[in-house]
Amino acid sequence: MPSRQIVSRELADLLKLLAHPDRLGMIEELRLGEKDVTSIAAALSLPATRVSQHLSQLRAGRLVEERRVGRSHFYRLAQPQLAAWIVDALQFVDIRNRLGEAEHIDSVLALWSAQPSTTPH
Repeated sequence: MPSRQIVSRELADLLKLLAHPDRLGMIEELRLGEKDVTSIAAALSLPATRVSQHLSQLRAGRLVEERRVGRSHFYRLAQPQLAAWIVDALQFVDIRNRLGEAEHIDSVLALWSAQPSTTPH
């Protein structure tokens, strides 16, 4: 198989993995540093079980890494630049026309572009 097809297939698999609003929110949340399931669930107003399921998929796709301390599981982005890549993709979203207000995308862009805090791993 030509390398172009292999790379295209890999990129399509990555985009499929990212193609869920909950997982995008988790990546955005992990941009701020390492967090446990409970913190992510609270920040995104999602059930912890759903967060765990999505994190499992992100971990299987090697987008997040897990660290265990006793019974606690902490997650971080394997490649933090992924969050910046998603922020860059916002320019391709035609949300301004669908929502009728530019403030929505501008507020998300400001939130997701904020500098992450430095937390030890």
